Amino acid sequence: MNKSLLPVLLVALSFFSCTKQNEIGAEISTNSEQIQLGKSLFEASCSTCHSFDQHGIGPNLSGVTHNVETNWIKNFIKDPSKVIASGDPRAVSLVEKYKTHMPSFAGLSEQELDDVLSYLHTFETLPDTIVLVGLKDPIPDSIADSGIYLEIEFFAQLPASDSKAPMAKMTKMEAERNSGRLFINDQRVGLYELINGNPNLYLPITELKPDLVSKPGWATGLASFTFHPEFDQNGTFFTSHTEPGGSQSADYGYSDTIPVFMQWVVTEWKANNPNAPVFAGSEKELLRIDIPSQAHGMQELTFNPHATKGDEDYGLLYIGFGDGGLTEKRAAYLSDSKGAKIYSSILRIDPKGTNSPNGKYGIPTSNPFAGVNGKAGEVYAYGFRNPNRIFWDRAGNMFATDIGQHSVEELNKIEPGKFYGWPIREGRFIINPHGNFRDVFELQTGDENLGITYPEIQLDHDELAAIFAGYEMPYGELKGKFIFGDILSGRLFFSDLKDLGNMQVQSWGVMFEGNIMTLREVVKNDRVDLKFGKDAQNNIYIMCKTEGKIYKIKE
Repeated sequence: MNKSLLPVLLVALSFFSCTKQNEIGAEISTNSEQIQLGKSLFEASCSTCHSFDQHGIGPNLSGVTHNVETNWIKNFIKDPSKVIASGDPRAVSLVEKYKTHMPSFAGLSEQELDDVLSYLHTFETLPDTIVLVGLKDPIPDSIADSGIYLEIEFFAQLPASDSKAPMAKMTKMEAERNSGRLFINDQRVGLYELINGNPNLYLPITELKPDLVSKPGWATGLASFTFHPEFDQNGTFFTSHTEPGGSQSADYGYSDTIPVFMQWVVTEWKANNPNAPVFAGSEKELLRIDIPSQAHGMQELTFNPHATKGDEDYGLLYIGFGDGGLTEKRAAYLSDSKGAKIYSSILRIDPKGTNSPNGKYGIPTSNPFAGVNGKAGEVYAYGFRNPNRIFWDRAGNMFATDIGQHSVEELNKIEPGKFYGWPIREGRFIINPHGNFRDVFELQTGDENLGITYPEIQLDHDELAAIFAGYEMPYGELKGKFIFGDILSGRLFFSDLKDLGNMQVQSWGVMFEGNIMTLREVVKNDRVDLKFGKDAQNNIYIMCKTEGKIYKIKE
């Protein structure tokens, strides 16, 4: 059973006495078969966030079983929220340090836990406890609270696709631009249409794509979708989803010295009747890409909403594609390819064309690297760890949010051919992708001459853990302001996209059922899994995967 384990599992050595170090973990099995089972489970489910030589999204786990009581580790994996809520100083310190809660994994068997611990126990080197060489607080200023609270109301509930949180893994809600029909995904199930707030399963993707995989804690499944601007006439729409590595031959991959854990697939669907309540029609695979982990994949498909017939950008599909965990796998050269590879990039393709390497789509001649020897013509802009949301403001400027590694979250203004820093920069800070890239350092004199485009907004993990963009608010007290938030905590922010070069950020909050509440309080969970959506009437919605509920921001 593959599970996403141990997002936070380490403790400062000050919690232990030296006299007990040799006793801890003595009961853990050293059976070679059990170790190998644990290794397979760890590599499949844990290695994206953890390694044994440095801290990352989660902590360095080297030596953890030699320094933390075995029962404590097991209890924390099974129900971390319970351990944290108890006030356990070890658990509390981890949350403070890594700014995130991990979900419960009560479904793991005792044998699976023992297997993982047997593998962890083969690493005896104590975790590095030396004070960080890099900046301890990259952005010391705190975000001011605006005192603004927008009222939200319950709008819709998706059917539960699991028995525990997240109850429904929705990541995108979008209206088909011509009919106004409102669609929303559940990564595990498929694509729903919301009809008067009631979900109707339009695309049962698990039936149509039986190899699809979506696990708790994995950024996988049906991650994104978008409708062609002429869907009402041609019935064409697009999805991105994941399948296990090796499911089929990939169009883009890498050396066989790097494991292939997952494949991202772009599919073009063509409905026989664009007005039908349930999809019936044909499909065509456009693109398949190998990645070595379950993270930082293809989180966004979209069209430029401002483009009209006759515009150069009309009908061209944008694809946000992260580094797939390549940097964590010590293959930063693939994500730092200067446009030679498609990883860590925003891609732009012509679904109607055929001049791509696989002949299944087109590469627009106006793309910055189209026809350039040694470059990937699909690349529109590059240097992103996880460009999870692409959007355009009312002035026609293109933006993308980019989730950082350990220190900085970004909003970038996107221009063709530009390099946005990853994996050698995180925000306006230097990182070393070949060393401990948890550390960040001040820019050196002349850095602006290296061809790096810096973010319009950068916030460190004192404020949020994973950025996700919303919209320019069309109504209410924040009318005209750009809203965004933290996926994990649900904390909400706003800025003004007209202030490019000097964007200031403030926080805002919500009122629900007459009370000022945090989104954590609304969903009754420490992990909100925040997303935003918009309907054809420009109403803005807050989506929370934890409960599978959708809330409308009232005018």
